[in-house]
This record gives sequence, structure tokens and C-alpha cells, in this order.
Amino acid sequence: MDGNVAFALLLTLFAGLATGIGSLLSLLTSRTNTKFLSVALGFSAGVMIYVSLVEIFVKAKDSLVAELGETNGYWMTLVGFFGGMFVIAVIDRLIPSLGNPHEVKSVEDMDVKISNAEQTKLMKMGVFTALAIGIHNFPEGIATFASALQDPNLGIAIAVAVAIHNIPEGIAVAVPIYYATGSRKKAFKLSFLSGLAEPVGAFVAYLILMPYLNGVMFGVIFAGVAGIMVFISLDELLPAAKKYDETHSSIYGLVAGMAVMALSLVLLA
Repeated sequence: MDGNVAFALLLTLFAGLATGIGSLLSLLTSRTNTKFLSVALGFSAGVMIYVSLVEIFVKAKDSLVAELGETNGYWMTLVGFFGGMFVIAVIDRLIPSLGNPHEVKSVEDMDVKISNAEQTKLMKMGVFTALAIGIHNFPEGIATFASALQDPNLGIAIAVAVAIHNIPEGIAVAVPIYYATGSRKKAFKLSFLSGLAEPVGAFVAYLILMPYLNGVMFGVIFAGVAGIMVFISLDELLPAAKKYDETHSSIYGLVAGMAVMALSLVLLA
């Protein structure tokens, strides 16, 4: 392995590990702080919606239009976007509920039942978010790797920008899992693993995919990931954020998430 390849792989590893920073920041609060949970879930939704519609969808469209032409490229982008939504919706329907509701015999018993149901939903939300971010990070790792090989200075700029916007993505994964399980270790582990998809993508590109990657494949993958992330935000993150809302805190979190992601993307320009 020559020096340029090793440098490119290290850059993608740096960018991916930033997800762990976000998860660590999100775990500094008390699990009983529902206001923080509302803000954090809204923040996560803002991150995912903004990056999906402003960056990932646009990148997918540009790539597919360049390969297939204006009309066909745009149609393929829409197919990938709504196809991603359809796939995650089917997965959502197929995942069975965990546990069997038992007969409620008292107010205390009802509280436990509701708590268990909420924990199950938060856990599924965290796993779905980790899956979506992992899929997103995989081609992102390939892109960072390829850019660094072509121009090391460009690779550094992209890796730094990707690392910055991976921090809120780490929060998006860690928060619901922490509140579902009470385990900082589990929340950090899954968030950390979702970030590792970045260097894994680069390594796979180096070993296998580089000769076969083209604009169509990149475009369809990015469009599908955008659809998945928007669906998770609207179906899981925002409803949960509103459930624990206090004085519009979830909306403030949503706007803050969009603002942080927008700021990070400026560094890519």
C-alpha cells in the first residue's frame, strides 16, 4: 500500500470516528432529563432532514443527471428517494413488537407497561438511525477516499467537513438508544459502529469496488439513503420528540440541528 492510499484511508477513519464524539457529548446528561431528550431528538431530525434534502438528494440528482441526462436522471433520483422510503417502511412493518403486553392491574403496572413500550420504540428508532447513517457513511467514505487520492488537500477539507457533520449524526444514534436501555456503553457502541462504516467504505473501495463504481451507482445509493433518513425523521424522531416536548423544545432542536448541519456543509463548498 503506497503512502497516498494509506493517507486517504486514515482521513476516512478520522471522519468516521467523529461520530463517537457526538455520542459522547449526548451521554453527558441524565437519562431522566426528558427536555434534553426532546431537544436531542428534534436536533437529530433536523440534521437528517437537512442533510438528506439539501446535500444527499442534490448529490444524487447531479450524479444521475450527468450519467443519464436531465429527465431520466431526475426520474431515477426520485425512484431511488421514494424507493428508500418504501424499503425502510417495509422493514418497519416486518419488525415484530418486542414483549407481550400483560393485563394492567394497577396504575403502577400501567406506568411500567407504557415505559416498556416507549423504550422499545426508542430502541428501534436508534437502530434504524444507525442503519441509515451507516449506509450513508459507506459511500461517503468511498467519496472521501477517492477525493483524497486525487487531491490530498481536497481530501483533508472534505474529511474535516464530514467529521463535523458526523458529530450530530452520532447524537442521533446514541440518544434514543441510551434512553431506551439506560446503558451509555450500548449507546456509544452502536453510534461508534455506525461511524466505522466510513473507513469500511473506503477500504472496500480500495480492495474491490473502485473499478466498478460509476455515477449511476453512487446516485441511486445516495437517493435511497436520503429517502431512508427523511422517513425515519418523520416517522420516528419527530413524533418521539413531540411526545417529550416542553415549550416547543423539539422545534428549537430541529432548527438547531439544521443550522449545525448547514454550517458544516459550508466547509464542503
